[in-house]
Amino acid sequence: MSGTPGTLYLVPNTLDFGIEGAQAAPLNDVLPLGVLQRAAQLRHWVAENAKTTRALLKRVDGIVPLAAPLQELSIVELPRPAKGAKAPPPADLRPLLAPALAGHDLGLISEAGLPAVADPGAALVQAAHAAGIPVVALPGPSALLLALAASGLNGQSFAFVGYLPVEAGARDARIRELEATSRRLGQTQLMIETPYRNAALLAALLAQLKGDTRLAVGCALATPEGFTRSDRIDGWRRRPTGLPADRPAVFALLAG
Repeated sequence: MSGTPGTLYLVPNTLDFGIEGAQAAPLNDVLPLGVLQRAAQLRHWVAENAKTTRALLKRVDGIVPLAAPLQELSIVELPRPAKGAKAPPPADLRPLLAPALAGHDLGLISEAGLPAVADPGAALVQAAHAAGIPVVALPGPSALLLALAASGLNGQSFAFVGYLPVEAGARDARIRELEATSRRLGQTQLMIETPYRNAALLAALLAQLKGDTRLAVGCALATPEGFTRSDRIDGWRRRPTGLPADRPAVFALLAG
């Protein structure tokens, strides 16, 4: 690398996933103007999903004109591991950083929320640090933190555990393990699921958790139809709440 490198900007996305027909909040209600202005200036992008990135930039252009036409922007997707692959070797991400190494600012964007948080972009951030490229995270919505803040559960000590096993027996065992960990540490446990399995995960949580454990679910957060419910498991069982199969949700539990 010669000369001064560009900066890798971690640009937040909305949480509506650009779902067709979804009623989205106005973009400038979700993302700060400074973020929109920075995004509009960037001509080079690394994205989790190029389609959702183009959709967001089209919305940005309606508020802050893009520095170049959308079709002229460079948008490269992060490599995706092959389905069913177990512990694939780490990809060489240095080629994706070529614009920054050549002195151009580069945007990293997730399909939704903050890049590099519960997101494959973390590996690119690590590669940028190793290459001496400055990294700047821009402020925006994170479903995990919004769900935690609205839950009323312990926000001083918490852990994000990602997805639970799909197979019912393994999933039930993992739920009991997380409840035991939460009780021992007084720690909130956060998890997510593919939206079409929201109902199955909620049913498993209600079946496996003890009645005095608290469960919070934040669904479709930062959209007009979003909601959070937080209650003891006994309360959830008395008053069931259905979850949509096409909106993302964050689940949080805290054992007493």
